[in-house]
Amino acid sequence: MKNIIALFFLLLVTAYFSRLSAQQNRQALKQEQCATMTRLEAKFKRNPALKAAFKQQLETFNKKMNRQSAKELGVDSASNINTTYTIPVVFHVVLSNQAKVTDAQILAQLDILNKTYAGTYPDSAAIPTYFKPLFGKTNIQFCLAQRTPNDEPTTGIERVITTATSFSPVNDFVKHAVTGGADIWNGDNYYNVWICVLSDNILGYGTFPNTGQPDEQGAVIHFQSLPGSPLNNYNGGKTLTHETGHYFNLFHTWGDDNGACTGTDYVDDTPNQGGPSSVCHTGIVTDNCTTDGNGILYQDYMDYTYDQCLLLFTTEQVQRMESALLTYRLSLTVSNACTPAVLQPLDAQLKSIIAPGQRVCKNSFIPVVTVKNLGLQTLTSFIVSTVIDNGAPVNYNWSGTLASLATTTITLTSATITQGNHSIKIFTSSPNGGTDGKNSNDTLNAPVQYFDAVTAVSEGFEGTVFPPAGWDIVNPDNLITWERVTGVGKTGTSSVGINNFNYAINDQKDYLRLPEVNFSNIDSAFFYFQVAANTVTPLTTANNTWDTLEVLVSKDCGLTYTSLYKKWGATLVTASPETSVAFIPKSNEWRRDSINLTPYINQGNIMLAFKNTTEFENNIYLDDINIRTITINPNLKKAGYLITPNPASDHINIQFYPNPTNLKGIELFNMLGQKIDEITVTSGGGAVAYRFNISRYPQGTYNVRVVFADRVIISKVIKLQ
Repeated sequence: MKNIIALFFLLLVTAYFSRLSAQQNRQALKQEQCATMTRLEAKFKRNPALKAAFKQQLETFNKKMNRQSAKELGVDSASNINTTYTIPVVFHVVLSNQAKVTDAQILAQLDILNKTYAGTYPDSAAIPTYFKPLFGKTNIQFCLAQRTPNDEPTTGIERVITTATSFSPVNDFVKHAVTGGADIWNGDNYYNVWICVLSDNILGYGTFPNTGQPDEQGAVIHFQSLPGSPLNNYNGGKTLTHETGHYFNLFHTWGDDNGACTGTDYVDDTPNQGGPSSVCHTGIVTDNCTTDGNGILYQDYMDYTYDQCLLLFTTEQVQRMESALLTYRLSLTVSNACTPAVLQPLDAQLKSIIAPGQRVCKNSFIPVVTVKNLGLQTLTSFIVSTVIDNGAPVNYNWSGTLASLATTTITLTSATITQGNHSIKIFTSSPNGGTDGKNSNDTLNAPVQYFDAVTAVSEGFEGTVFPPAGWDIVNPDNLITWERVTGVGKTGTSSVGINNFNYAINDQKDYLRLPEVNFSNIDSAFFYFQVAANTVTPLTTANNTWDTLEVLVSKDCGLTYTSLYKKWGATLVTASPETSVAFIPKSNEWRRDSINLTPYINQGNIMLAFKNTTEFENNIYLDDINIRTITINPNLKKAGYLITPNPASDHINIQFYPNPTNLKGIELFNMLGQKIDEITVTSGGGAVAYRFNISRYPQGTYNVRVVFADRVIISKVIKLQ
């Protein structure tokens, strides 16, 4: 297809990436084989900066391809004709029933991928003679990974049992363990391929270089696109060939322009094409964009033709892919992931720190770790050492039997810390009394904090330290989470917020946890905070899922929580109407919410937390977070009422605890028995406090007479000069 000049490219991008609403982003994708462009469009709608960066990158790459020779691009086919770029591949099989995909199918898929990229697949013999001169053969080959990112042995096939029935390209859940998928293996060293059930009749999708999060780079294919599946016409393994083309910067041959004939795949030797092919054609096929000659190249791997009729990449597609590999994914060519991991005779790997978590609520804790034997010899002993803040190691001598590649959980010696933030380092040594052959996997470090419980909280996030002392953040997916926001606040110049507008992975929970508090010897406690929130989707949209803000309380240091407050949609938003850009609240777009914490008085220490659950709507902000306690005068609590001050010069206050019932009135008498003032209560109940102005009366003694329906209380008050 003829390359279009830069002006046409700008017009194409502007037209193609018209705005989708957030609700459309969640609904079923267009019924098509490849969702690469649909996914990219959805991401661009929520992240204009990503769109601008991608457009600039694409323009720069295309200009280089247009004006420079292959040699200048580093892809001189003459000098590199004997160079093979071998790319390590890891297949993540994410299915509820792993029996649906066999290792043999994956090996067959890898074989097809290699042959289609090398131009050696047998069906290439069916390329029509008039297209034979276009037949391109890449120097790119693929191998199954032989080592994990942690240098552990692997087959290159990771199997993850999921509870998800299917996955959508819009949210990339399949690429994250926290959403039922599998986490990426370092994308700089591995070509990651996820195999799963894809929704909405999608066969697969790929990622162009530098589009979106680094931990989502790779290709996703429907398990039924694998060789040997029962899905007729699409079970030849060519889906992965197609999606890998996107991974190396190839576009669809028809330019994704809906038949306008102005789109481009940025490759000159593919004929212009009006739209995707959906069947297996024979002979010359013309359309509205190529009306004569040899017709369209429906045999190209970047079309939608049935697998059995997909036969080739063109020579310029090959040049483009190899250029993209060396420009954007060069690290794959020098990865050692396909070199088998070499096990040392003795290697005790500290695999994880189970405990403590990032916060402890007592000044002592018991570390719990997992250790894996990555050595060839069975381990019968080793030492696990704990160091707090570069202090002296506390050693634990383990003994037992741990076979090669087996893992065990170990409870270590108790450790003590002072109040504040600390670092904990745990490491293994002396396996079987000898020298560990690989020290790089012996040590893990983790933060841990301990702060005494407080009795009140007042935080406006004006300080530069975040989280403030005693606070912490729990961010399970290590992506977007709570952060201090400068220039936005109800009062002052800062607040705390979470960027749900760009948080495209739905159903993720992020916690902003307050210091522990203790409510002892008080009478009531209240929690106040300012909140600001908006949505992208109109609030009238039926059956929508909304970002949710909760306030939780924990009585066991965050192990379990009880929800005290939960708002979403119309109950949460503080501004209207909805907005298609990232929400930044004005001063009048905040709301003060409160929670009565009195039930937690004398219940021991409690921890409060704000919990955000994202559904890809819009930003939420918090400010002026306060916990206020009230303590009643013990004399008032004992007597049920109290007159203060006494003696007094100006005013006296009559207080009741609790609220009085059947109160009729309060009368003030001088010593002659004359009533000089009166408060009448007509509601049949009563308030907690009343006041008399006695400044106009002479010095002396007065009687306050409190009249209830069933009794009268008389108290003396002394009036000073």
